[in-house]
Amino acid sequence: MVMTYENVLTEIENNTLIITVNRPDKLNALNNKTIEELHEALHEAEQDKNIKCIIITGSGNKAFVAGADIAEFADFNVTQGKQLSATGHFKIFNFIENYSKPVIAAVNGFALGGGLELAMACHIRVASDNAKMGLPEVTLGVIPGYGGTQRLAQLVGKGKAFEMIMTADMLNAQDALTWGLVNHVTTQEELLNKSKEIANKISLRSSVAVKTAIKVINAGYNKQENGFEVEIEEFGKMFGTGDFKEGVSAFLEKRKANFPGN
Repeated sequence: MVMTYENVLTEIENNTLIITVNRPDKLNALNNKTIEELHEALHEAEQDKNIKCIIITGSGNKAFVAGADIAEFADFNVTQGKQLSATGHFKIFNFIENYSKPVIAAVNGFALGGGLELAMACHIRVASDNAKMGLPEVTLGVIPGYGGTQRLAQLVGKGKAFEMIMTADMLNAQDALTWGLVNHVTTQEELLNKSKEIANKISLRSSVAVKTAIKVINAGYNKQENGFEVEIEEFGKMFGTGDFKEGVSAFLEKRKANFPGN
């Protein structure tokens, strides 16, 4: 499954789909077309059983995604602004957070505004040592509108989220690691390799269990759900899967599991 897009490049390597936002002249800013193409690429990958993991990165070494394309919404009214946010949540940000396969953000350079929101929607973040992350929306007279106010607080805590959003200050890669905003920091040269290493490790695990883990972890952050109850329910369901039967058999027989993915 390698589709052709205008603003997004796709490549499959060892059960991992690498999606590269490719608008280097705009520092990979998210415009409507890019959001649509990201959604399409992710939707296609969800149907492909051979794809176990996704890596999202930006082309070049200056930016992951430097934000939203401000020129597209500069003249929007209240209704259009609300629709812009709602569409983004549905097509990309909530879509990635609740995606059935792990999504890793390989953050190379600037991840600002919608770019940091994209990285935060991913399940795991790896940053290069030149990365700069921030939510500068208040400098434009708006607030983060793609989940940034919620996910930043979940990741770095309420106090730090208040400070970052209200001052519009950026974090460097090392500070982002200290605050828990990213999982790992590497050199620019090693960024994709580190991301692939994590993806390859995940690909060896039960895809059914990994998908369920994403669902259950997210449930703990959903005010409409009780994470513990969801865990009990989903844990029980695992006993009816082929992956569980294979995993337990492999353990007892002292061999490597070959998960069927059902």
